Amino acid sequence: MRFFSRTSFIVCMFSLFIISCANKSSYLHKACDDGDTSSCYNLGLRYYTGEIVSIDRKKAVKLFNKACDDGHVKSCYNLGVIYDNGKGVPVDYKKASWLYNKACDGGVAEGCYNLGLMYSNGEYVPVDYKKASELFDKACDGGYVGGCLNLGTMYYAGEGMPVDYKKASELFDKACDYGVTSACYNLGVMYAKGKGVTVDHKKARELYTKACDGGYTSGCFNLGNGYYNGKDVPVDYKKASELYLKACDGGSTKGCVNLGYMYANGEGVPVDYKKAVKLYDKACEDGNAGGCGILGFMYATGEQIPVDYDKALSLYKKSCELGSQKRCDAYKILYDEMKK
Repeated sequence: MRFFSRTSFIVCMFSLFIISCANKSSYLHKACDDGDTSSCYNLGLRYYTGEIVSIDRKKAVKLFNKACDDGHVKSCYNLGVIYDNGKGVPVDYKKASWLYNKACDGGVAEGCYNLGLMYSNGEYVPVDYKKASELFDKACDGGYVGGCLNLGTMYYAGEGMPVDYKKASELFDKACDYGVTSACYNLGVMYAKGKGVTVDHKKARELYTKACDGGYTSGCFNLGNGYYNGKDVPVDYKKASELYLKACDGGSTKGCVNLGYMYANGEGVPVDYKKAVKLYDKACEDGNAGGCGILGFMYATGEQIPVDYDKALSLYKKSCELGSQKRCDAYKILYDEMKK
């Protein structure tokens, strides 16, 4: 379960205001000077993004400020993003939080969402899960599905509220329906474990597939596990290897480790120790304790690669530092042996 990150700019193409992106800059300047806030807003976007005009973020900030002061809440939101990320102005979380709050009060769901993140992470404001949950709820109700995902995550983990798996599943379902692949994955986990919903492995696989097809690699990994272990589907090592490869290519270190194991043992793929070593190394480089540990063991024992105790020791140490007690013990044993 994980949170969405910050939302970024509300751009002109999403504006509901009558001044469209196609309007000429000269007209926008005149309309803005005459008090039309949506023209100031769209002109600010042009200067910030460099659409038609040269990028001038100081000018963009000035225009967003003018529109925000006159009640254009999307301009307040965009200013909040600018102060939050420090692009065009020095980072100022206090100002960003004030602007997000103003945008949220004016009905900008993304403002509620970003302010909720600040409260959940304790950025400038004190950590307040209750306040964060209220803001995520407001964002969700306002149509920003990242709020639904994060609120579901809080109900699942019991952050700021009692654990409520049923409520979490409903929120993940809503976010999944709108294409949030991590929500599809989370809901799949709940169907697999029977948390808040009746156990339904077929439904879980459908949700993992939707997540995987949408680029969420944990969905590919879990699908691969199902085919590898024969969990309510026939064992299919070839299919499992394909899914682990997709997961690995998408950044899943666990997918790389499992695919490496399959190459080392010839399961669904031809035996290929060089590929196995490469996959374990990739996982290790990306911070997977298992990948470092297995590779360390191979160098320590000479399993299909030349013995190299120094490399083994280094890999055991890294695996230990990444949290593997088994490899901490292996490090100590090998270190003591090398000292003799």
